[in-house]
This record gives sequence, structure tokens and C-alpha cells, in this order.
Amino acid sequence: MSTPPFRADIVGSFLRPAELAEARRRFAAGDIDADALRVAEETAIAELVVREADAGLKLATDGEFRRSWWHFDFFGLLDGVEVVELDHGIQFQGVQTRPRGLEISGKIGFSDTHPFLDHFRSLKSLLERSTGAVPKFSIPAPTVLDFRLEPGHIAASAYDGRDDIVDDLVQAYRDAVAAFYDAGARYLQFDDTAWAYLCSDTELEKARERGIRTDGIAERYAGILNRILEGKPDDLVVTTHVCRGNFRSTWISSGGYEPVAEQLLGNTAYDGYFLEYDSERAGGFEPLRFLPRGDKTVVLGLITSKSGELENVDAVKQRIDEAAVFAPLDQLALSPQCGFASTEEGNVLTEQEQWAKVREVVDIAADVWR
Repeated sequence: MSTPPFRADIVGSFLRPAELAEARRRFAAGDIDADALRVAEETAIAELVVREADAGLKLATDGEFRRSWWHFDFFGLLDGVEVVELDHGIQFQGVQTRPRGLEISGKIGFSDTHPFLDHFRSLKSLLERSTGAVPKFSIPAPTVLDFRLEPGHIAASAYDGRDDIVDDLVQAYRDAVAAFYDAGARYLQFDDTAWAYLCSDTELEKARERGIRTDGIAERYAGILNRILEGKPDDLVVTTHVCRGNFRSTWISSGGYEPVAEQLLGNTAYDGYFLEYDSERAGGFEPLRFLPRGDKTVVLGLITSKSGELENVDAVKQRIDEAAVFAPLDQLALSPQCGFASTEEGNVLTEQEQWAKVREVVDIAADVWR
């Protein structure tokens, strides 16, 4: 495909190079200033986009090199949203993240001074001067903010409970999409853990403990997303990555896509869906039958980003054939199942193994979709 999502695609994040990780450590310690950190980030990103092109990708991301977290960094810079300290982190298999959460302290909004806009502009400008690849930029989905809110973390002075934030959240994202488009974005991705958690009885129970009404929640989330995407420009591709948890090579959610597939694939206005299919926790391909025939694409995350061991090429091709029983092959594509570093800690593999994974995606896609 000449337009995104591409037959060989990526979710977005990459392992932080040692020099960048050291610069971020020194900045946190107060040893260097923001300008010095920015130079380190820009140097690392310039090297990254060359490596993405050398690997055969038609798109490029900034690797999320300017972020500590895939979601909190964006949310915490929205108007009316703060990242706060909690007494617990997010529990993965055998490990817990730093104890951070979100708090709604005022009217939710997206300002044209949000730093992520400059991050995108910098990537776009760099690619225009260098590889000519299509810039891809990811932000967390609005459903993540809703799903992750802890009880008591919406200021009564701002909103009358969880349902009351929806209109402003929708408008904030409509403003964000318009701002990224005006900045030149034509390939935008909403990273989303909520849909995967809706496939897990365990995570649904945790959601109910946080005060979330889970009956009809898939329909509710589809409605929120469609309000945001309604009227988006025809030449703007917006995809979503449905993530099952990705922190230091661990995970959270298990369960096939069947409980949400009709709403997610059939009733949301996304142009494409990055679905994780790297383990048995994702279930079978039968839910792909809900993908409408036409221009929508499912990008199969068959290459794991959680370990450095390369997949068996023939086995991956066989799984693509199995998926094509339920959705047309020309509406499928291939990617790693997730990013390589959803947080700055990164997954447990080497940079060399990371790039071998990316090249494997490119090579397999070239064989399958000649």
C-alpha cells in the first residue's frame, strides 16, 4: 500500500539509546538544562529515522524519545488534567509501574501550546530534510483517560462525576486532531489499552471497583470515538493500537477480541486497527469477520516486541493466511505487536534484536503482499 497503514508498519516506540537515557537521567538530576536535553533528543531522533528508513519502512516515528510514559506525558499536558502520585502503580504480571495516576482538576481542553504539536512538527521537518518517509505520530486514546481514572480523582468544582467529563473530553480531542492536521499530520494513531481490558473479566472487575459502569461500555466508547472522528479530513488517516499492556516485556490483559469486535471493528470510524496477535492470550482470528469490506485495514501484530527471539517466518505467513479466512488479505498488514518501549524503561531485548524484528516485518510483508 502507498498510503498508511502500510503493509509493513510499526506501533511507534523504540528502545532509548544509551546516550539519550543518560541525558534524561542527568536532566532529572539537574546536571543539564532543558536545551541540552533537547539537543540529545533531536540527535537521537535524527539517527532513529535513518535507521527506520534503512530497515525498509515507508513511515517513521520519533520513537517517543521525548516521553517517559506513552500516555501520562500527553494527558498531563492537557488543560485541566494532572499526573499525580498514588499509593500504587499499574499492576503487570510480576511487576508494577511507578505509582502515578491522573486527576481531573479543571475543565479539560487541548491548547495549541501543547508540546506534542512541536514534537510532531520537529519530526515532520526532519523527515522532509532527510528520508522523505511519512511521519506517524501517536497519542493515547481518550478512552484510556476515562478507563484509568481512580475514584475521587475528579474535582467536584470542575465536573459532576465521570459522565460529566465526556463532552469536554470529546471537544479536547477534536481540537487535538484538528491541530495536528493543521501542523501537517496525515497519519495519526490513538494508542488504547481500554478495548483490550474490556476483553478480560479480571480487568472488567477492577474497572467496576473504580466506579465504571461496564454494561454497554463498548458501545459507549465507540460513541465517544465516533464523535471525535466525525468530520475528520478525508486525507487524514487515524488508526488505533489496541494494547494488552507493555512494560518491561510484561503484560496485563488476556482474552480474545470477540466481546468488543463488533463495536471496535464494525462501528468505530477508525481507518485501521493494530491488533496484538503475538500470543495465545489474544485468541483466534474469528473476530476479524466484523471488519467491514472496503478501505479499513487490520494490522496484525504477529511479531512480538517483548523478546529478542525472531519468529519462524513460515509460521507467521501461515498465521496471516489463517487471518485471511476472516478478513480479505488486501485489508491486512503486518507489524510488531506493540512498541519496543512504551515507557522509557523499555522491553527486555537489545537494540540489535529490535531492528532485526523490524526488518523481519518488512521482509515478510514484501513476500506476502508482492
